[in-house]
Amino acid sequence: MATVLRHRKVNIVVLDDGEALSKQCRAGDIAIVAEGGGWWIKFVGRDGHVDSYDAPHPSYKEALWAAKAAAEFGVD
Repeated sequence: MATVLRHRKVNIVVLDDGEALSKQCRAGDIAIVAEGGGWWIKFVGRDGHVDSYDAPHPSYKEALWAAKAAAEFGVD
């Protein structure tokens, strides 16, 4: 089951293996997803468009800090 953390009024959703981003996240959320040996940060836009950084983070901890930093600026 996905874990939801709230930082600066932004939901950071940590997805478990096999969970669909589209079912767990909504517009304005930041998702952390383990894929291909790394931890990806994905941003869900208002229109449902999903964007991400160019490369995954090597650890969950680094991905979480990056997601929190992004939440500091807000997500549109």
